[in-house]
Amino acid sequence: MQLHEFVDAVTGEEPPMARTADDIIVAGRRAERRRRAGFASAGAAGLVVVAVAGAFLLPTLAAERNTPAPVGPATSRLADATWSDAAPFTFTFQGYDAGTLHVQDPIVASTAYQIASVYSDGHTSNDKPLTEEEAAALGGAIEQDKRKAAGQKPSLWAYLTVYRPGVFDPAKIKDGTDVTVAGHRAVRALLPVGLEPQNQVDAGNKLFAWEYADNAWAAVTSVSSDKATPSFEDLGGLVEGLKPSKQTPALVPFTVGYVPGGYLPLQIGTHALPGLSGIAAARAGDYGGATYTRPAAPTTGLTAPYDTVDGAIKDGFHIFVTPGTNSNQSPEPGATKCYNVSDQRGQDAGPGDGGFCNVWSADGKVVVQVSTSGLGNGLPRAELEKIAKGVTVADVGNESTWTPATDALQP
Repeated sequence: MQLHEFVDAVTGEEPPMARTADDIIVAGRRAERRRRAGFASAGAAGLVVVAVAGAFLLPTLAAERNTPAPVGPATSRLADATWSDAAPFTFTFQGYDAGTLHVQDPIVASTAYQIASVYSDGHTSNDKPLTEEEAAALGGAIEQDKRKAAGQKPSLWAYLTVYRPGVFDPAKIKDGTDVTVAGHRAVRALLPVGLEPQNQVDAGNKLFAWEYADNAWAAVTSVSSDKATPSFEDLGGLVEGLKPSKQTPALVPFTVGYVPGGYLPLQIGTHALPGLSGIAAARAGDYGGATYTRPAAPTTGLTAPYDTVDGAIKDGFHIFVTPGTNSNQSPEPGATKCYNVSDQRGQDAGPGDGGFCNVWSADGKVVVQVSTSGLGNGLPRAELEKIAKGVTVADVGNESTWTPATDALQP
């Protein structure tokens, strides 16, 4: 799955119960509804309404900069901290400012990287739920042009991925240009528009990567409705601000009791869903989640997060822990309920093709969802239910009760 396809998936129109990432809706010039199931899940734990802009179907992120993120920029960092090869699921940097750009604290960690949202003073960023009316007001490309003509800010979806040493391969960036910024090796490239890799690139879709330590790279991905901003020079301003901080294990608000044989944890979200789904809804108020895959995903040769890489996740499942109010299903306090996945024609694929299972807290305020990663190659529904029932949720409002991911994700 390429970046544009991932963005399509998280902004796809919502069916009554469940969908897969293959159900990509290409009519992007209207307000659409996004599933919590993320890039490849058949599940639907929650609802976020986002708008899409132009041929590159992206979540037009429309919450203002002064809306606080769940994990804000750092106010201090250890002066003597140095980069080192930290263990997976560990945060090694904190948020910082670079001119008009503002990197938040990372909220996604994996076996290969960490990801943080990037906001801009000159753009709107919508990574929290919108009503359908709010999304309709943002609209698609025509509405974006109207907003620009009216002097309103363009939209931006941007994130910084900090890769572990040896993971990122700059030589694989298509049509990349090698540059040097602040004494660091760097490469920059434009990203394609539309649903096919051979489509033309768009000046508003940029990738800027740099070597922050020996054989270790960071990359900022910027998808803007304004082709000129942020510029590559703006993105290059992030280079000097990226500094190491004290290594901090990523925490999740749950522990697992059962994982099917052969499945390994791939990525997590803390105060967010795992992967780019968590970045697309960073301020939605989710508690946490994890993605498992079988076999293990590659930890070398990457140029983008796993969500956007073809073949990186062939067989997997997701665990989401979210507020009950973020669910697409009506609360059923104390209940466990499973749903089958529907194919692209709306036909029930049957329990053998997985789907998703919800386990509601006794008061209905928290829901655990476990969902398969795709139609036809996912876990049977009985397995999803067994995983879901084995999840133990901590006090979601008290992070001191949360568990480091490396411990929480092993039964």
